[in-house]
Parts: sequence; structure tokens; C-alpha cells
Amino acid sequence: MTADANVLFSPFTLGDLRLPNRIVMAPLTRSRATKGTLAPSDLNATYYRQRASAGMIISEASQISQEGQGYFATPGIYSEEQVEGWKKVTDAVHEEGGLIFIQLWHVGRYSHVSLQPGGGAPVAPSAIAAKGQTFIESGLAPVSAPRALALDEIPRVVADYRRAAENAKRAGFDGVEIHGANGYLIDQFLKDGTNKRDDSYGGSVENRTRFALEVTDAILAVWDKSRVGIRLSPVSPVNDAVDSAPEKVFFPLVAALSQRGLAYIHVIEGATGGARDNAPFDFPAFRKSFSGAYIANNAYTRDLAIEALEADRADLIAFGKLFISNPDLVERLRENAPLNAPHVETFYGGAAEGYTDYPALDDA
Repeated sequence: MTADANVLFSPFTLGDLRLPNRIVMAPLTRSRATKGTLAPSDLNATYYRQRASAGMIISEASQISQEGQGYFATPGIYSEEQVEGWKKVTDAVHEEGGLIFIQLWHVGRYSHVSLQPGGGAPVAPSAIAAKGQTFIESGLAPVSAPRALALDEIPRVVADYRRAAENAKRAGFDGVEIHGANGYLIDQFLKDGTNKRDDSYGGSVENRTRFALEVTDAILAVWDKSRVGIRLSPVSPVNDAVDSAPEKVFFPLVAALSQRGLAYIHVIEGATGGARDNAPFDFPAFRKSFSGAYIANNAYTRDLAIEALEADRADLIAFGKLFISNPDLVERLRENAPLNAPHVETFYGGAAEGYTDYPALDDA
């Protein structure tokens, strides 16, 4: 290990937690929750146990209600069965000395009627259909046309976030991450391409950030601020959500989050899973505008991660796909060892193949 690489493996204090290294396992949808209950299983616990050497794990996105689901076989955090299933996961990670936050998720409009309560339309800030497809049990399908949330429904959705946060605490998580990125419900409220409301949740920047801040405040009523973070994607066009002037929206949002003392912001720099320079945005200034930790995300390699940490452009680096195929990614990065290639065809759905059967470095 070179001297330059030491920064990636140095400990970091996040709130009252001591992370053993700067490597974060990013949330990764794998669509392997138990059919019927959408609860995590023993197989899911094994998967997370294998990756517990990360400085911190952020779980796969977990819907706060049935209404919040947008893809088949994704886990929830709104039923007793799901809480019990997640306890298996948190226990497994803690037995290995790891830390794990849960990512709380509502997909908003990016769903399909077959996944919704009573086969109803997905909900959104505005009744604007996304261009895209989602996975349902029978395969790929176009996302369904949404309906706009009525003003008096929004408190119910905020309450769903709070209940999910309470369930996460009972399930043994070390903290929660609010999913405010990638064109899902919170991001849909933030961006003017998806939010055309003319009430107190639309129009001005103050109004468009209102829902995100109400959700944050609801979760802060359950969890200490040192155990809460949020994921944001200011310029990512993924899932057909764009904004005409993202710096005018996201800088004020982060200022308000900073005032609330959140532990971290987890930022997708560029297009999710794509180009890092797809649109102009001052990410270094964004990082400096927030008082807590900054987790950088999007196509980071070992060298790029070390460079960002040394230049103080980030506190922690989130790795996604590399953790799918490398359960011992931390050790491989430490040794600068070869990495397993992921099997894309097994990313979503299935069982152990392409999930818990990737070899560790010692096995190889």
C-alpha cells in the first residue's frame, strides 16, 4: 500500500460513529426480497455480512409503504415481517463489526400499477408521466401514468417516512439515509421538470424544497441528527427528472439541511451511472456549503477516490457496482488487487448466483 493510499483506509468520525475506513457501500437495488412479504431473508443477511468491512454500508433502497414501491422484489420497512427480516441483516453486519444505515425510499411516479395498492396509479407532485421502464414480476414494463398528490395527502406520506424511520430503529440500523435522488419522489418535488404545482409545494425554490425538509424533520423527530443523511443528485437526468437551474435549488436545500445538523450528504456527481461532467455544477462549492460530511459518488475508481480525499473534495467515497462483485472490496482496494467483473444479467432478481457467490481474494 503506497503512502498516498493511506487516506482511503484512515478512520473517520461520522457524528458519534467511528468508521474504520473512508469506503462506503452505496445503496444497490438487487430485487431479492421474499416474495409476498418483501422482507429480507437469510440470503440477504449473508450478502450484507460478506460486505461488512466497508467503513459503512448504506442498504439497498427500501420503500416506506406499498405505495412507495417501484420495482419487483424490493424490500420494505413498513411491516412487522420486514422489520424482523432487516434485524437478520443488521445483526449479521454488527456481528462482523460493521455499520449499516438504511435508505428510505418512495419512488413517486416511477412505478407500475401492478405494484401499487389496489392497482391504482402511482403518486407524484404532478401528473406527468416519466419516460422509462421498470421491472415488474413478468419483466420490463413502461412506468404507469401517475396522479398528482392532493395537498391533504402530503402529510400522510410524510407520516409514512416517520413510521419507516421508527421501524428502522427497531430493526437495529445505525442510522438512516433519505433517498432524495435519482428521480424518485423527493427529487420529483425538487426539480421543475417534474413539479408543476401551483400550491405551497410548487413554483418557488422554497416551495419545491418544502417536502424534502418536512420529510427530514419527521425523521429527525425519531433519530438524532448525527445518524441521518440524505442522498442527492442535482444534475442527474435519470428516471426523466431534470431541473432548469439546479444550483438555485440544491444550494438552498443543502443550506437548510446544514442548519439542521445532518450527519452527511451523499452526492451523485453527474449522471447516475454515467458521465461525471454531464452538466455544469460546482460540486466543490456544494461540498463546502454543507457543515457535515460529504460522501462522493459516481464512477469512482481507487485512484480517483484517493485523489478526491487528498484534495479534500470529499470525506468518504461511495462505491456501488464494485461492491456487487467484490464482497471484500476494502481488502482488494487496500492491496490494489484485481477486481472481479460483475455479471450484469444477475443484478436484479434471482437467488445466490451473482449475489453471494462472488469469490473473495483469499478464495481466488
